[in-house]
Amino acid sequence: MQSFFLSTPIYYVNAKPHLGHAYTTAVADSMIRFQKLMGRRTFFLTGTDEHGDKIVRAAEARGVSPREYVDTVSAQFQGLWDALGYGYDDFIRTTQPRHVERVQRFLQRIYDRGDIYHGEYGGHYCFGCERFYTEKELRDGLCPDHLTAPEYIQEKNYFFRMSKYLGPLREHIEANPDFIRPERYRNEVLGLLREDLGDLCISRPKSRLSWGIELPFDPEYVTYVWFDALLNYITALEWPDGERFATFWPQAQHLVAKDILKPHAVFWPCMLLSAGLPLYRHLNVHGYWLVQDTKMSKSLGNVVEPLDFAEKYGRGPFRYFLLREMQFGQDANVSEDALRTRFNADLANDLGNLFSRVLSMTHKYFQGRVPAPGKIRPEEEDLHVLASECLENFQAQFHRFQFSMGLESLWVLVRALNKYVDASQPWALFKQEQTDLLGTVMYTLLEGMRKVAVHLWPVMPEQSETMLGQLGQHGDPERWPHLADEVLRWGGLEPGTEVAASSSLFPRLEMTKPEKHEDKQTKPAPRGQTEKGDGGKKDAKTAQQGDAAELLEFADFQRLDLRVGSVVSAEPVQGADKLLHLHVDIGEDEPRSIVAGIAQHWSPDNLVGRQVVVVANLKPRKLRGALSQGMVLAVHAPEGLRLLAPSDTVPPGSKVS
Repeated sequence: MQSFFLSTPIYYVNAKPHLGHAYTTAVADSMIRFQKLMGRRTFFLTGTDEHGDKIVRAAEARGVSPREYVDTVSAQFQGLWDALGYGYDDFIRTTQPRHVERVQRFLQRIYDRGDIYHGEYGGHYCFGCERFYTEKELRDGLCPDHLTAPEYIQEKNYFFRMSKYLGPLREHIEANPDFIRPERYRNEVLGLLREDLGDLCISRPKSRLSWGIELPFDPEYVTYVWFDALLNYITALEWPDGERFATFWPQAQHLVAKDILKPHAVFWPCMLLSAGLPLYRHLNVHGYWLVQDTKMSKSLGNVVEPLDFAEKYGRGPFRYFLLREMQFGQDANVSEDALRTRFNADLANDLGNLFSRVLSMTHKYFQGRVPAPGKIRPEEEDLHVLASECLENFQAQFHRFQFSMGLESLWVLVRALNKYVDASQPWALFKQEQTDLLGTVMYTLLEGMRKVAVHLWPVMPEQSETMLGQLGQHGDPERWPHLADEVLRWGGLEPGTEVAASSSLFPRLEMTKPEKHEDKQTKPAPRGQTEKGDGGKKDAKTAQQGDAAELLEFADFQRLDLRVGSVVSAEPVQGADKLLHLHVDIGEDEPRSIVAGIAQHWSPDNLVGRQVVVVANLKPRKLRGALSQGMVLAVHAPEGLRLLAPSDTVPPGSKVS
């Protein structure tokens, strides 16, 4: 059985856990569950980093010893992970004897190889970063991260010959394009390696700092906190002789936020090369969670408490939001409105509605038991093909840590199942007593729902198991057929299986209404009056500024369902010089009928075959006798109206986000 090892960074205990920590660990837990469903033997490591200057200062500020302080905060991390349902295999602490002993063995090993030397160094030391900075690295004489003046310190220390391994590391990264992913962070590291990084100071004299792991070859020094912390990934695996190390290190992957890219992408692999150990397989780097485009900060009062959201909306929906909202590798905004909008759109409207009505119809038409399917029509064959494509893409995206894209692919299937209900009209088949066809339709829906529920287990384990229970499927998820088999397999539900009478997993949430604030200074003048001094007229620039739309929250934008479509046909609307009647393929069973006011800028012949962006969730209405089921987006340019379109051709129905 193939192995899979994934670690979070071990979290620094100078403060309590926040949303960023919860996201990283949620990603790790979801990936581990996914790999289990792919049939792999897994190991999930997390923990806390507990040495260094900042720990001593934090403890002093609270009037406790460093040991008391780290015990308290580490317990907060472990308690939160348990409360959020993260199923880690090991929680390592850098103050544990098992870690201390192996760190000293590692240091002695590379010291004996001649890769550690004693020297004197003077530099600008930032206590917040716990590292030295060169003049070149400072920004106007300040630490680039904390924007505080570092203290100049000159002292004797031990140094790691990192410069010896920078060339081999660069060669490895260039030969293995996915060693660091996404690619933007690989390019960032290659840029770092083009600089003169020199050697790494890896000790602190006990006269200045005693809270750390003592160097095995000089008891007057302790280990630099980063050199100590990075080694947790192998000390937890019982390096060098443990069975864990032999089993899992060959398939090791790390998961980190972008602010600790350099230690993991430069320091750590150089350390491994020095010790003669193989490098990890992948470094997976994610962005920051922002509040209104601002990084979370205690001083700004915008820190999001992860447990508050999880308790209010459920652990599964909270995790779904985190993985669906952030494009892995990029920054993302978090707000309660955004979470509620995502909950309503994806979980309540799409998935919850599907389960509710299909289970209800199964009870009404087949006494609550899975019917045997009859003859398969082209409609069902097409849905089978779509399901296979969606599930295959979901799995491929998850392997690459592209969770948002994977979930979007799965939701293509969820939406297709809802459309299949509407197109097949089981209620009409029941009235017409077309029992065989009704059985085929209902079986297709129930089996599609089963596949969706199975694939959601890595993201929402509790809700997934509940949905599968509603479909009469029980047992240990890790004993289910592998996800890879689900791509080709259709027929996992046994006819005659009893299903639940109803489902109400995701009740729709009421959205909060923003308060209206009237700005007296910008209040428009009454009709018939003008603003003082404008002579009753405004120039074009002033009019544009004055008539600008009010600012919206990101959650408001998310309510729009924007889809890319291809124009199948176009014709003038009789009696309307400005209107064209379009049929646009947006990936549905039939092209959308859309009336667009673009006739004065576009001829029908020039539109057919073009891709456009459509507002797909606009209420339908009739215009000059023609049904309009959406809106085509366009741009007003000086040279005339221009249609909004993707830079390259994409599949019809692709979502704009």
